[in-house]
Amino acid sequence: MSAHCQVTGRTPGFGKSVSHSHVRTSRRWDPNIQRKTYYAPSLGRRVTLTLSAKGIKTIDRDGIDAVVAKLRARGEKI
Repeated sequence: MSAHCQVTGRTPGFGKSVSHSHVRTSRRWDPNIQRKTYYAPSLGRRVTLTLSAKGIKTIDRDGIDAVVAKLRARGEKI
């Protein structure tokens, strides 16, 4: 599963870890990605989405039908 939210578009952030001796090594900050299944009444079926925690909150606020409509308008396969 890629670390990419289908609703918010959040992806990993990249940077450096700096040790006490100031040696820099590469690292990445992954978003909190989870697979969630919702029932979408507009489609009449269940929809499984890859979401960040912020994406889950967005669905709680706007509703699954509104979010699915935005995803379909963007041309994303659901």
